[in-house]
Amino acid sequence: MAIASHSVNIPASVENVWEYVSQIENWATMVPAYKEHEQIDEQKSVWTFEGNFKGLTKTVKMELDITEFQAPSTIRFEIKGLTDNFTGSGTFTAEEKAEHTTMTGTIEVNAGGLSGAVLSPVLKMVLPKVTSRLTEKIARQIKGDKVLA
Repeated sequence: MAIASHSVNIPASVENVWEYVSQIENWATMVPAYKEHEQIDEQKSVWTFEGNFKGLTKTVKMELDITEFQAPSTIRFEIKGLTDNFTGSGTFTAEEKAEHTTMTGTIEVNAGGLSGAVLSPVLKMVLPKVTSRLTEKIARQIKGDKVLA
């Protein structure tokens, strides 16, 4: 199992953070290795990622299912691999402070099956970077800064 969490302070109200984060379309393309996604319904979407690892190109499809929308502070979701054997979950939380909102992104992934022994160490290495980059990109977008791909 791999788990990663990253927090960032955003000089915006919790409502402004929620307005952005609650729309998956706003930040889906910011996920590292993102290729495309298809919205199935309000809660469910299928995401495709393509990345290179040690010279190998790998395409991964997963299903993302929103399990909780608690405005303006919490989004919970579950993920399930469609091309690879993995499951996981994640949250985005927003907590309003005196002059900013602290947004935290947390993702947990469990690799299973025969490939789990190979995938688990890779996930433990990659997941913290992915979580940090995604959370920081979302924060920059909310602040109105240019988001670099």
